[in-house]
Amino acid sequence: MPTAKLTSKGQLTVPKSVREALGLRTGDSIDFVRENGGFRIEKRVEENPFDKWRGHFKDLAGKDPDELVEEWRGR
Repeated sequence: MPTAKLTSKGQLTVPKSVREALGLRTGDSIDFVRENGGFRIEKRVEENPFDKWRGHFKDLAGKDPDELVEEWRGR
């Protein structure tokens, strides 16, 4: 079981095996979730800013991207 030691500043290093298992990268945020008298950590997954556009361009599926760009540019 991976462990970490708390520093005097309240910091800890998440063990490499845990970072890899959670898919953590530099700058990612983690949540501490209270559960059964203890805590568990979870990677915070931010909302994808492109999700709101999902499905808006269904009618363009299968079309040549270069032709679409030329069309949008009025050429």
